[in-house]
Amino acid sequence: MFIYLYVFIYKKIFLLQLSPLFSSQQRMFCLDNLICACVYFLADYFREGNSDLEDSELRFATCQSLQKQVKSETEQIEEELNEQLFDNLVSFLRRSHSAFQEKTTEWTWRTKSREIPTAALVLGVNVTDHDFTFRSLSEVLQNNVTPYIALLEAKDCPGIKNLMQKLLGQLMNCCIDVGSSEEEDYEQVSHTRVRCSMTSLINWYESATKRTDSETPGKKRTSSRHWQSPPVVVIFKDMESFTTKVLQDFVVISSQHIGEFPLVLIFGIATSPMIIHSLLPHSVSSLLCIELFQSLSCKDHLSTIIDKVLLTTQFPLKLSEKVLQVLINIFLYHDFSVQNFIKGFQLCIVEHFHSNPLSILCCQLEEAKRRVNSLSHNQCENVRRLPSFRRYVESQVSEKQIALLTADSSLKEAVRKLLEDLNVYHENYFPILRCLHVFTSSLPKYPLGKQIRELHCACLENRVWETEEYESSLQLARMLNKSDLVTMLQKCVEILVSSPGREFDEIVERLKEFLTQFQKLEETYQERDESVSPQKELQKKTNLYNLQKTLLELKESRRSKKLTKFEMLRFEVVDYIDSLVRRYLVPADHKTLHEIVYFNTASVLREHLNAAPRIALHTALNNPYSYLKSEALKSDGGSISNKAPDICIAYKLHLECGRLINLVDWLEAFSTVVTAAEGPTADVASSDQVDDVIHARFIRAVSELELLGFIKPSKQKTDHVARLTWGGC
Repeated sequence: MFIYLYVFIYKKIFLLQLSPLFSSQQRMFCLDNLICACVYFLADYFREGNSDLEDSELRFATCQSLQKQVKSETEQIEEELNEQLFDNLVSFLRRSHSAFQEKTTEWTWRTKSREIPTAALVLGVNVTDHDFTFRSLSEVLQNNVTPYIALLEAKDCPGIKNLMQKLLGQLMNCCIDVGSSEEEDYEQVSHTRVRCSMTSLINWYESATKRTDSETPGKKRTSSRHWQSPPVVVIFKDMESFTTKVLQDFVVISSQHIGEFPLVLIFGIATSPMIIHSLLPHSVSSLLCIELFQSLSCKDHLSTIIDKVLLTTQFPLKLSEKVLQVLINIFLYHDFSVQNFIKGFQLCIVEHFHSNPLSILCCQLEEAKRRVNSLSHNQCENVRRLPSFRRYVESQVSEKQIALLTADSSLKEAVRKLLEDLNVYHENYFPILRCLHVFTSSLPKYPLGKQIRELHCACLENRVWETEEYESSLQLARMLNKSDLVTMLQKCVEILVSSPGREFDEIVERLKEFLTQFQKLEETYQERDESVSPQKELQKKTNLYNLQKTLLELKESRRSKKLTKFEMLRFEVVDYIDSLVRRYLVPADHKTLHEIVYFNTASVLREHLNAAPRIALHTALNNPYSYLKSEALKSDGGSISNKAPDICIAYKLHLECGRLINLVDWLEAFSTVVTAAEGPTADVASSDQVDDVIHARFIRAVSELELLGFIKPSKQKTDHVARLTWGGC
C-alpha cells in the first residue's frame, strides 16, 4: 500500500516543483510532463469515464486541434523573432569560414595569433527558453551551413576529458546522408574506442570532409546544402556554469590547432558578456576573436506572443483577467520564461475542455453553429444553467422566457445568435483596445499601463471608463499637442483598416475627417503667420507701451477662457475615442455565453503552478486516506492507523515530539504500532528476525523523512534527531 502513497506523494512533489522554490529548468520540465499527463488522462476521461461518449470524443478532438494550432503558431512566431539573430550568426560564420577557405590575410594573421572565432550570444535570464533557441539554431545551421555541430552543457563536462569525449561523440555521430559503405565506416568508428584528443578530432574532420568531397555523382549528397569544408561549431549552452579550468584548457588546446581545421565557438550567456573575462584570464580570453550578439528581450517576446495569440480572434479560447494575471505574474516574478507562459496557456486549454461540458462550442463560429444543432437535451440544460444566460433570459419578455426555458429548438436558435454576437464583440474589442493603447501608452506615468496586456486586464476586470486611471488618461489626452494627436489618429486608422470588424468603415471615415480638419487648421495658421509677420516686425520696433498693452490683452484672453479651434477639435477627438471605449470595451463577463469561450478558473491554475509543498506533504503523510481512498486508512482525529504506510506512522509519531527526538523512543513507539497491525500468525518467526525487519523499516522511514526535510541529525546528542518543522502543517 505504501508504494501507492509514494506515487501520490512524489506526484504531488512533481507538481510542486513548479513552485518558485525550484529552478526554472525544473519548472519547465515538470510543466511539460504535467500537460502531457493531463492530456493523457483527459483522453481516458473523455473516452471511458463519460456517459455522453459522442460529445466527449468531440471535445477531446477539439482540444487536441486547438493545442496543435497554438503550438504551431507560437513556434512560427518564435522563429520569426529569432530570424534576424540567426541570420547575423550565419553571416558571422560565413565571414570566419571564407577566411579559412580562401586562406586570406585575415586567416593567416589569425593563425599566427591563434585566435578562435567566437560568438558571444547573450540570451537573457530566461534560462528555460535557451534550449528551444539552441535547438532552433542547430536546425538552421545544419540545414544551411554545416552538419558538424556539438552542443555542450556544464553538467556533462566536469573535466576536459569529459568535454572532449562529449564533443567527439556528438561530432562522429552527426546525421549525414552518405553511401552505405560510408555508413558502415561511421558505425565502425562509433563502436571503436577513440582516443579523445584534438589530434583525433582533426583526423576525423579531414577524413569526413574527404569522404564528402569524393562522393560519386550518382550518390545522394547532403553536403550540397552545406558549405565546402564546413566549419565545426561548438556551442556552450550555459557558459556561466562551466568551470574556469575546463574552459581555459579547451580554449588553449583549440587555439594551438586553429590553423588545421575551421573551429567556431558559440557561448550561450544568460547574464553579461563580461562573464567571459571573469571566467577566463586575459592570456586565455585574448585567444578568442569575440563578436557580440544580443537576442530579443524576453519581455518584448512575451508582448509579441500575447499580441498575436491572445489578443486576436484566431483562437476561440480566451483567458479571463485573473487567469491571465496569474500567468503574467509567474513570468514577471519567477522565471521570465516565455515557454512556461505558453505551456501555462496550453494547460488552460486542457483544463477548460476537461471541466466545461459546453466547451464543445469553443471553436470557430461556423463550426459552433453546426454543433448547436446537434446539442442534446442535457447540453441544453447546461446552457440554461449558465449565469450569463440566466441574466439574458430575465431580460426577455415572458413569452420569450418560457420558450427559452422549455423548448430546445428556441434555445438553439438563441444560442446561435448569441454566439454570433459574441464573435462580433471580439472582432470589435481587440482593434478598439489597440486604438486605446495607442492613446494611453505614451501618456506621462502611464495611468493605464505601458503594455497592452495591462490595458487588456484593466478592461476585462471592470468597466474601464469608470476607473480613476481612465479619467486621468482622458485629462492627459486633452493636453496632447497637434503632432502627437495626428500621429495617434493615423495609427488608429491603420489598425482599423486592417481589422475584420464590420462596423469600422464609419469609424475610419470619422477619424479621417478629424485628420482633414487638423490639416486645414495647420494651413490656416500658416496663412495667418504670413499675414501677421509684417505686423510682428513692426511691433519689434515699438516702444514699451505697446508691449505692455499686448501682455494685458493676453491676460484678458486667458481670463475669458475662450477655447481655440484646435482645442475644441482636440476635445472632440478625445470625446469620440471615449465613446468608442464605452461602446466596444465592455468587460467580457457582461456578454452572454462568455463562459463557453473564457477560461476563468484561476484557482485551479494557481494550484498547479503555485502549489504549497508543505501543506501538500503534510496532508499526504498525516492523512493518507485523502490520496489512497482506502477504507482501512480511515482514522478518528489524531489516532494513528496501524495499517498506514511506514512513513505515515513515523511522521505522525514525530509530530508528538519536541525539538529533539530520541531515536530509541521513536523506534519503540513505531514498533508498537506496527506489531499491532500484524497480529498473531500461524507461522511465527523468531523475535530477532521480527525486530530486524521492523528496525529496517523504521530506518527507511526516518531516512525518507530526512530526505523530505522534516528532520536532521543533531550534534547535541548522537542518539537524537532535530525536528525542522512546527505546527500542524
